[in-house]
Amino acid sequence: MSRNRATAIGFIAVLLWSLLAVFTVGTAPTPPLLLNALCFTIGGSLGLVWCWRSGGLTALRAVSWRVYLFGSLGLFGYHALYFSALRLAPAAEAGLIAYLWPLLIVLFSGLLPGETLRAGHLFGAILGFAGAAAIITGGGAEFDAAALPGYALALLCALTWSGYSVLARRLGTAPTSTVAVFCLITAVASWLLHFALEDSQWPIGIAGWGATLALGLGPVGLAFYVWDIGVKQGDIQLLGTSSYAAPLLSTLILVLVGIAPATWTLAIAACLITGGAVIAARANRGLS
Repeated sequence: MSRNRATAIGFIAVLLWSLLAVFTVGTAPTPPLLLNALCFTIGGSLGLVWCWRSGGLTALRAVSWRVYLFGSLGLFGYHALYFSALRLAPAAEAGLIAYLWPLLIVLFSGLLPGETLRAGHLFGAILGFAGAAAIITGGGAEFDAAALPGYALALLCALTWSGYSVLARRLGTAPTSTVAVFCLITAVASWLLHFALEDSQWPIGIAGWGATLALGLGPVGLAFYVWDIGVKQGDIQLLGTSSYAAPLLSTLILVLVGIAPATWTLAIAACLITGGAVIAARANRGLS
């Protein structure tokens, strides 16, 4: 596979992740752990079929259990926190805070051995967190204390995925087929915790089940496989930069479908978070 083709395949993940918030809203009132279980069962099954048809199942035996544990914890933690955040706070605002992860990845990577933390990293972080602060404080409007738990979970969500992504560099490479195992382990853990901790509230009607299926096939399924191909065989810097479009696209979609109102606070926060990530990324390449 050519480098350009792998990069294009990886970019599909960014487009799919921009639909994560709108589909999550469509699955209400399904609780987070049950939604995790349903989506990762679909995504893992999709991966198993792909592995079987591509002959990738045999490579799974050579992968360390540490890789499986680490990958499963990353997927489980991020999505359980994300789904919980969007149940407890407005979708657009919580989604933007969760999308601090591209900025945090760049910031944290500057702390790794052999890397340098530059002024651009810090300036980008300040802009990104200013955007998050604008959301939490309402941009000077009435402060919504009821949404604070959701915003806190969204921030934990961003920290989880960025920490997972940076630490993954220390585990070396693993075949894309391992993603299917990550998804299935996450599904099993989510089913067990759901039955122990939650009341079962299934998606409602065709729309609810359609949103759940779309999540499992797309943002919580295919996206992981195409992203893995992109970052391993394509231009990872270009893909990293393109991921900063996800918060803007996600917010725009929520506004267009009528889930979120078009407000100046939302627009400014989206620009600050995305702009901060871009500035930090430029610093990471020594451009500022």
